[in-house]
Amino acid sequence: MGAMDQEKTEDTEQEAAVATEVGGTTLDLVIDVPVRLTVEVGSTQMLVREVLQLGKGSVVELDRNSGDPADIFVNNRLVARGEVTTIEDRLAIRVVEVVGGDAAGSGPR
Repeated sequence: MGAMDQEKTEDTEQEAAVATEVGGTTLDLVIDVPVRLTVEVGSTQMLVREVLQLGKGSVVELDRNSGDPADIFVNNRLVARGEVTTIEDRLAIRVVEVVGGDAAGSGPR
C-alpha cells in the first residue's frame, strides 16, 4: 500500500470517528458539506509600485522564517498549523498543531 493509500485509509477512519460525534453533537447532516481549506505560508505588504515591478524571477520576502509552520484555514478560520511537504511531486501540508479557542477566530491576514 502506497503513502497516498495509507493516508486515505487513515482519513476515512478519522472521518467515521468525527461523523459519529464531536463534542456531543452529531455531524451526520453536514459531514459532506464542502469547505475551503487554505494554507498560508506567509504574507507581506507592498506598494502598488512594487507589485507592478514584479516579474519572472522576482523574489518576495515574506514575514515568516523558512522553518515556521504554515497556517491552515477552513473557510477563513484558523484551525491548525503545519509543515509544508510534498507527496509524489505535489505540495501537501502535515498538521503539527490543531488550534482552538481565541486564535481560531482570526482569518488570513
